[in-house]
Formats: sequence, structure tokens, C-alpha cells
Amino acid sequence: MALSINHNAHTGALPDFRNLGILLRILLIVNGVVLLAALLQVQQLRDWPRQITGNAALVEPLLILSLLVLAALGRVLRRLPYAAGTAVVVAIEAALTAVLHYASHWLLIVEPASLTRWVVVVVLVTLMLLAYFDLRGRALSPALAEARLQALQARIRPHFLFNSINAVLSLVRQEPRRAEAALEDMAGLFRALMADNRELVPLADEIELCRQYLDLEQLRLGDRLQIEWHIDKMPRDALVPPLALQPLLENAVYHGIEPSETPGVVSINIYAVRDRLHVVLRNPYNASGAHHAGNKMAVGNIRERLQLHFDVAAELTTRVGDNLYEVRIAMPYVRAGRS
Repeated sequence: MALSINHNAHTGALPDFRNLGILLRILLIVNGVVLLAALLQVQQLRDWPRQITGNAALVEPLLILSLLVLAALGRVLRRLPYAAGTAVVVAIEAALTAVLHYASHWLLIVEPASLTRWVVVVVLVTLMLLAYFDLRGRALSPALAEARLQALQARIRPHFLFNSINAVLSLVRQEPRRAEAALEDMAGLFRALMADNRELVPLADEIELCRQYLDLEQLRLGDRLQIEWHIDKMPRDALVPPLALQPLLENAVYHGIEPSETPGVVSINIYAVRDRLHVVLRNPYNASGAHHAGNKMAVGNIRERLQLHFDVAAELTTRVGDNLYEVRIAMPYVRAGRS
């Protein structure tokens, strides 16, 4: 099943405890609570570090164990109704608290704090965290996330549409079949741009969309635009954010090929390493080119799209060197049929 946009967005389900952004936020919030609790427990500030150490000795084992258990059960928990999932998470945390309570008493030969008190504290913090992620998801979706996606979709440049129409018109009489194929490519491209793009799509569909776009650009640029596909190692079952690649290729053509009168190569390399999907795009770069003003904006929009889907688990980096502009994307390798 395709994933809804943003693992944190409100979907009527628990947050995805396998997502790195979720795990980091839990770590930061819980440790923040530990620091604040230690501050409230001491009468003199110089005793604060010692109190922090004491609290951390009790909290950190539970925190780490909880994250491991929740990550392992993340897929199952996401399928449960929100109320049932919340009850299961609370039960898990209460059980882990009890286990660690008796383990610390048996191993360390100390008398830990009251089990009842710790269970109450853990349950309250757990409910607070779940409420935080629920509220954060409601704030991000659907209005905000959808508005951002629609804004990105709308960024296809009008000059591309007009140039493509002119290129097709020039073929209508001499090469009607080629003109018909070009119109079909335009229809497919704009159908994708107008679609409801809130869920991950098969990588093969995104590649086909990119091919349609590049075929249209080659109508007017001819041999000036040369394409190199390196996708023999591309995982066929991968899911990616929709329109994550086509705008980058449009960027490559607009900034790397159009300003030059000589032929240029746009290279696309896609492969997977373990549980990460990698995309590397390269195009010519001329530092004195007149089109570079909008480069950062286009890359920034794609970076935001990746963040909406994968939070901090995805990254986009750029590099300029040796008359070459390179974009690298690394994202979780999400397989079709798995949530």
C-alpha cells in the first residue's frame, strides 16, 4: 500500500515509529523532560548535574528499549485504529517499566522508586508524546502539505508549455505520427501534474514521466540535449514521492542545456544500497549562465517534498565542479506492497 504524504501527517493512525524523525523527536522530548524534572527536584543548582545523572540511569534504559520495541512493532501498530493503537502503546510502556523496575532492583540491589509512581509518570509522558504527534500531524495535513504540493506542481514553467506546443505544431504536417506521439506525451505529463499527488508512486511511473518530458524537450533542442540513463541497478519495486525527479530534470535542461549552443549531457543514475534509494542527476554548468537565478528555489522545493514524505530520513545535496552541476538524493527504500 502506498504511504500517505508525511509519516507525521494525521492519517488516523499512530506515528511511524520506524521513521528517524519520529525517533529523534521522542529522544529530544523525553530527555528534555528528564532535564526539567531534575531541575525541579533539586534545591540548589549545583546539585542539578548529579540529579540528571540519577534520573538518566532510570530513564535511558527504558527509553532505548521502548524505541527498539516500538520500531520493531511499528508496521503492526500503524494498522491499528488510533484508540486501539494508543492503548497498546501505553500497555507496552507500562509493561517495560515494570520489567525494568524489577530488573534494576534484582541486578543493582537497590530500592528503586515506587513502581506505581513510575508507571503513572511513564503513561503520562507516553500520552503527551502521542498527543504531540497527533497535533503535529493535524497541523501538517491535509491543508498545509497539500498546499505545498500543489504549489510545487504549479511551478512547471509556462515557457515549457508554449515551446512544446510550438515544437508539435512544426511537426504536424511533415511528421504527423511524431506530432501525435508528442501530444500524447504532453497529455501524460500534464495528467500527472494535475493528479492528486499525496502518496508515493512506483519509481517506474516516475521514470516514464521523465522520459515523456525529455522526449518533448528533445523535439525543440534536438542533438543539443543528450540523455544518459543508468538505471540497470534501479529497484523496480521502489516507491518515491511523485514529481520528485521530473522538476529536477526540467531544472537541468533549463539551467544546463538551454544557455549553451553546444550539446550537453544530462545523466540520470538510480540505484539502491541496502535500505536506501539513491538518485544522482548531473548536467552541464556554466557559472556565467543567465538562468541560474531560480536554481536554488527549484532544488529547495524538491527538498521540501522529500521532507514532507520522509522527514529527516531523506536528504538532497548539490555540488558544483568541473563545469558540472550534480544533485544527489538519498531516501528510504520503500517497497511496493509494504507500508
